[in-house]
Amino acid sequence: MARLAQTADLTDVQQEILSTVRSFVDKEIIPVAQELEHADTYPQEIVDGLKELGIFGLMIPEEYGGLGESLLTYVLTVEEIARGWMSVSGVINTHFIVAYLLRQHGTAEQKERLLPLMATGEVTGAFSMSEPGLGSDVAAIRTKAVRDGNDYVIDGQKMWLTNGGSSSLVATLVRTDEGAEKAHQNLTTFLVEKPRGFGEVAPGLTIPGKIEKMGYKGVDTTELVFDGYRIGADAILGGVPGKGFAQMMDGVEVGRVNVAARGCGIAIRAFELGIRYAQQRETFGKPIAQHQAIAFKLAEMATKVEAAHQMMVRAARLKDAGQRNDVEAGMAKMLASEYAAEVTQESFRIHGGYGYSKEYEIERLMREAPFLLIGEGTSEIQKTIISRSLLREYQLKR
Repeated sequence: MARLAQTADLTDVQQEILSTVRSFVDKEIIPVAQELEHADTYPQEIVDGLKELGIFGLMIPEEYGGLGESLLTYVLTVEEIARGWMSVSGVINTHFIVAYLLRQHGTAEQKERLLPLMATGEVTGAFSMSEPGLGSDVAAIRTKAVRDGNDYVIDGQKMWLTNGGSSSLVATLVRTDEGAEKAHQNLTTFLVEKPRGFGEVAPGLTIPGKIEKMGYKGVDTTELVFDGYRIGADAILGGVPGKGFAQMMDGVEVGRVNVAARGCGIAIRAFELGIRYAQQRETFGKPIAQHQAIAFKLAEMATKVEAAHQMMVRAARLKDAGQRNDVEAGMAKMLASEYAAEVTQESFRIHGGYGYSKEYEIERLMREAPFLLIGEGTSEIQKTIISRSLLREYQLKR
């Protein structure tokens, strides 16, 4: 994009990576996204292309075969990919959260064995916290792992796994009995290695099938059912039970910045489509872009694109600097997702009746944008996180 959503002070390497990804999106994703999305087809060729570019190892340290890049580089890459097709960004998002969790919290053995395979995409990750009826109340997780010698036996049902069927490694948060008074201190993250596919993929582990969705198609979203599934204690992330909640919240902060990036990508594409159509469509003897009502829409859309992008960049840079970014990540996620929905709807209105046709790309964006309003925590959850932190920061001295 010539003017909007630019990022200052990028290195030459970052600029080269983003230029390569942008070219890939324009040539390999946008031309086929409509067809694949409408058919709900997994974008295997696109995923293979991203593996060849090294994108699956983008944030994995060089010592493990990755590119060792920052969260900022990653979210800017996600922004570009989501601009082409949000589902593709979903394929790599959960992969990166799992790789991040391993990098930050894994044992030396877990890192040495799994990160090199994740860097090449030979092993792909999925991330599992939610359960039926659970919503955002993570501390109320019911899926339970019971110690049995050197193993644990897991029973329960997890929900809303992106890449559930296509992944081979799932970071799963379950309840263990650590004897802690606080519920969240009895949660443990297991690294569940499994075959790709659907059905009973391992004894006691079933991926029932894809959940049919309004949008966010192509990528598989599934349940994960444990029924007497046996797993070794060495599969606990970091090797110590009861640390899962803190580990997952760390990963969620990365995930929220990622969702913000996806919102930015969708908003950018919706703006591009809207401003292009507004200059092509004529009414009353002139392009509709010359009508003040449409011109004002374009100005407001562009401002929202810019604001969301800059807030996302700030949240990513804080995390890269090793600072806490829960407030900034929540703000970025809330603003970018809300603005993505608003910008997409305005572009839809600019398209008029044609926006309702499946022949036009904006129709797909209209079904994709709402997902971001609920993914990685609703706007209401973000407001809760933000307000609680601000009230602590600005507490009155009595």
